[in-house]
Amino acid sequence: MKQNLSDLVKYAAFAAPAFAQDTIKLAPGSNSNFNNLTSLTFGGIISGAISLVMLVVAVVFFFILIYGGLRWVMSEGDQKAVEAARSQITNALIGLAIVFAAFAIMRLIETVFGIQLLSGFTVPTFQGQ
Repeated sequence: MKQNLSDLVKYAAFAAPAFAQDTIKLAPGSNSNFNNLTSLTFGGIISGAISLVMLVVAVVFFFILIYGGLRWVMSEGDQKAVEAARSQITNALIGLAIVFAAFAIMRLIETVFGIQLLSGFTVPTFQGQ
């Protein structure tokens, strides 16, 4: 009896009417937070990815620089530890210089050729009041 009741409930679920909306609105409303997504282009995605990668790499090299400085301070005069920390600081500074040089070269290409490589990226500045 229990099995028959279970089968009856299963079949009743298949027989239930399905209510579906016949039109689906895919475009966001006028006051939606997703309005910028409607004008998203492949170039904009690449530009954002380049900006994000450059920012992440610069932050990583900055923290490597800080960690190298801490290693130098905590080396307690051990010559091998001081040399390793100095090497790490030097490599972090070279990495930061490469990232900032790449940023400068991209800005130069934007200015000379009039294309937008870093269209959404602006350098933060202090504004006096």
